[in-house]
Amino acid sequence: MNATMRPLALIIALAVLAVTGGCASTDHDPTADWSKERLYEEAKRSMEAGSFQDAIDYFEKLEARYPFGPLALQAQLDIAYSYYQFGEEQSAIAALDRFIKLHPTHEGVAYAYYLRGLVRYNRGRTFVNELFPRDMAQMDQQRLQQAFADFRRVVEQHGDSRYADDARQRMIYLRNQMALHELETARFYFGQSAYTAVVNRIEYLLSNYDGAPAVPDALALQAQAYDRMGLDDLAADSRRVLRHNWPDHPVPGDEVASDS
Repeated sequence: MNATMRPLALIIALAVLAVTGGCASTDHDPTADWSKERLYEEAKRSMEAGSFQDAIDYFEKLEARYPFGPLALQAQLDIAYSYYQFGEEQSAIAALDRFIKLHPTHEGVAYAYYLRGLVRYNRGRTFVNELFPRDMAQMDQQRLQQAFADFRRVVEQHGDSRYADDARQRMIYLRNQMALHELETARFYFGQSAYTAVVNRIEYLLSNYDGAPAVPDALALQAQAYDRMGLDDLAADSRRVLRHNWPDHPVPGDEVASDS
């Protein structure tokens, strides 16, 4: 090799060494020889510190390397929680769906349903919501119904679990919010003079959310809709039910009906 070629060869050799050395350092995984116990401990430590991305990475490695046994099962639940806290709600639901499907009789399934309900219940929650609470009556009702169904599973199928009481309270709240949604939709239709739609919405509300705080207002609106439709007997029935169960609740037009 002549003198002019030596510097070029040296440059090429150094470049190859840098590339191969760089790849080797990049590919090195410091957790490669960790046991499943250490992976789980590090993942839990990251969770407790609020480092949920790190926790997810550790849990994923644990599941990939040690897919069987109690720690792997617990990791499936913990990674779902980490996804939830990290804002990866769809990934959290997918992880919980998988756990429920694969382990329907496992003792952790009560928590899986409860956590899935929480994810759906709080989906899209942001810092702004902490300052200004969301109006759930204006939210995606299908998602709230799904959350309600998850909490109901906890209550009905795992009533002795530690999650049952909280799930029951959330069911009550969601039920009331869904009833309010139906009432607000009926009010919108009333403003559009779509009185048949008003009656249909209120009938659905009364059939599915009996006892909700929105019921007396719904009966009052129903009476008004029947008035506009010229169905005096049905309007009188709505007022009769309202006066019997909520005697102090005002009904627009009730004075006219009483005088007649």
